[in-house]
Amino acid sequence: MNVRERIEEQEYENLSVWAAKSREARRKQPMEECPFRTKFQRDRDRILHSKSFRRLKHKTQVYIVAGDHYRTRMTHSLEVSQISRTIARGLRLNEDLTEAIALGHDVGHTPFGHAGEAAMAEFTGHFTHNEQSLRVVEFLERSGQGLNLTFEVKDGIVNHTGNVLPKTLEGRIVRTADRIAYLCHDYDDSLRAGLLRPGDLPAAVYERLGEDTSHMITSMVSDMILNSEGKEDVVLSEEVREVMDLFRQFMFEHIYHSETLAHERRQAVFVLRELYQWFMNHFDRLPEEFVRREKRWGRQKIVTDYVAGLTDSYAVQLFHEIFMPPVGLMVH
Repeated sequence: MNVRERIEEQEYENLSVWAAKSREARRKQPMEECPFRTKFQRDRDRILHSKSFRRLKHKTQVYIVAGDHYRTRMTHSLEVSQISRTIARGLRLNEDLTEAIALGHDVGHTPFGHAGEAAMAEFTGHFTHNEQSLRVVEFLERSGQGLNLTFEVKDGIVNHTGNVLPKTLEGRIVRTADRIAYLCHDYDDSLRAGLLRPGDLPAAVYERLGEDTSHMITSMVSDMILNSEGKEDVVLSEEVREVMDLFRQFMFEHIYHSETLAHERRQAVFVLRELYQWFMNHFDRLPEEFVRREKRWGRQKIVTDYVAGLTDSYAVQLFHEIFMPPVGLMVH
């Protein structure tokens, strides 16, 4: 019995009957098994080492002009991963599966946060970051080969938001952990940015969850573990779910859709719109690996893939190179 087989045996011995078992996981393309890592562990590693994951460090979460201490898509994904693993361990579910889903759930996100996502939806007629994340891991990574992840990980990635629940409890953990992370940490970033002050949230949020983000996260995580133990689902108590909805409604009204950040959102939309239209009209100027995919996917889909995959900084750099005159550049 090798290391992987021993880990697989331990999953059956130690995990809940409702936990996903890595031995039972399947891929579209069968692979030779690793002697040390389970399928879910390999998926986690493939995502972690992917180009799309590395790009998340230069994709903003909420604040487009950000300092060193504001969240990026990468730090958000790491935070979701840790929250998810804590819940999974508490419920004796598969930590490796939750970690893989959490690390991969946002790899298809656009530049400039949700403003970028809304812009891409406007240009193309339909765009969601969860569907794009699935497309990235299934088709776009490794020069078009994809990462060949297990069905369980892909299901958790595409259904971490939207109307369809993940099939595994591990995927459902990530779905809630994502919300826990972005509510608490966007609130923390808003305090740092001076857009909110301590005490601005509805009183019920502080009363039920605590005064600071550490206590808020602990309150929601512990509520989920205590209310899900021994159940064939992962759930929050009705009280905490209602307070989270109140918290989320406040953040949308006062931060995500706030007039204070409206100018930045308009700038982001303008940059992406111009880049999208320019590459639609100058398709041959895309990198060669994207141009080669036109026959399979069509021009609009390929331009969408390229623009959605840009980091904030590279999108701005491209905009300058394409549309701005070279004023100030010295020619010898």
